[in-house]
Amino acid sequence: MKLIQRNRRLRSNASIRSLVQENTISVNDFIVPLFITEGSNVREEISSMPNYFRMSLDLIEKEVLELWSLGLKSVLLFVKVADDLKDNKGTEALNPNGLMQRAIKTIKTTVPEMLVMTDVALDPYSSYGHDGIVKDGKIINDETVAVLKKMALSHAQAGADFVAPSDMMDGRILAIREILEENSFTDVGIMSYSAKYASSFYGPFRDALDSKPGFGDKKTYQMNYANSKEAITEVLQDIEEGADIVMVKPGLPYLDIVSNISKFVEVPIAVYQVSGEYAMIKSAVKNNWLEEIPCVMESIMCFKRAGASLIATYFAKDIALYLKESKV
Repeated sequence: MKLIQRNRRLRSNASIRSLVQENTISVNDFIVPLFITEGSNVREEISSMPNYFRMSLDLIEKEVLELWSLGLKSVLLFVKVADDLKDNKGTEALNPNGLMQRAIKTIKTTVPEMLVMTDVALDPYSSYGHDGIVKDGKIINDETVAVLKKMALSHAQAGADFVAPSDMMDGRILAIREILEENSFTDVGIMSYSAKYASSFYGPFRDALDSKPGFGDKKTYQMNYANSKEAITEVLQDIEEGADIVMVKPGLPYLDIVSNISKFVEVPIAVYQVSGEYAMIKSAVKNNWLEEIPCVMESIMCFKRAGASLIATYFAKDIALYLKESKV
């Protein structure tokens, strides 16, 4: 058999495979989601997310110190709000001494260089479990945006580096950018959940924050998973309104969306490997169907290959430990 070109030459040993590898994974790729709860010395495992925890602020201090020691430079904060503080207006979201605001200050005091990103949405604060204000059984857009922009401002005032609106209300990026500019928070960035789909993969996350919708679903504001062109419209609009980073959520089932968007934009693209993706891998590992780290690393590389610059994942700490150990 006479062949001029043999593609396997570039796969023949580990050295050549490393030299021609197109994408790499490092600790600089990751955003670490953190679930925060009230109390002292509280570390509650989330039943549907094995080995992932809600933590009180005293333990969050230790956690971020460990994350920083592993080279992880960014966290994304979510808070579990007590039921008696929830209402239909997001009142607690604007409390300057609320759990989110205290969490931001705690982390920035503990590790000032840690990049703190904050979730901006009403569902953790809503008595209805929805991302917006409810009126006559509908989620009202403009009244919700009026609260969201104040919420983002309160996070900036507490010391957040980036706000991350995850609500999918129309016009909220422009409103947030304007209020930040008006109040001299010109350096605070916006990571917009631009293409957030109405997915079935969010279940464990809603367990973590007790934020399941009290009625209906979120399909009037989160995107239809049958659509891809719509994602480009959403992303381009958010960039025009002032988003610094755009996000696709969920991750692995939406690699085509990441890839499509990467052809149209120059800003960094983030992807969120969501709780359902995490839970599926953990369940398969528990049943000895899959080996954890190889599957995790492969899924992360898929995001990079598709065009993601940043990856929010519950596996971030495990990956950082693996990368550190593999260099020894």
